[in-house]
Amino acid sequence: MCPFCFWSWGFWPWNWGGGVIMMIFWAVILVFLFVFLFRWLGGERHERVERTDRALEILKERFARGEITEEEYERMKRKIQNE
Repeated sequence: MCPFCFWSWGFWPWNWGGGVIMMIFWAVILVFLFVFLFRWLGGERHERVERTDRALEILKERFARGEITEEEYERMKRKIQNE
C-alpha cells in the first residue's frame, strides 16, 4: 500500500479524525492573527506620527501669523512632542 495514496486511506476528514483539516484551519487562523496584530500595532504608531506632524505644522503656522508668542510656541511644541 502506497503511503501517499490518500484514496487508499480514506481521504475524507472524518476518517482521519479531522486532524489535518484542523491543523490547516488553526495555521490559517494564526497567520491572520499575526497579520492583524502587526498591522494594528504598526498602524497606531504611524497614525500617531502623522498626528504629531500635523499638529506641529499648525503650530508653526499660528506662530508665523503672530497668533501666539515664542514662549507659547515652545511650550506647546514640547507638549506635542512628549505625547
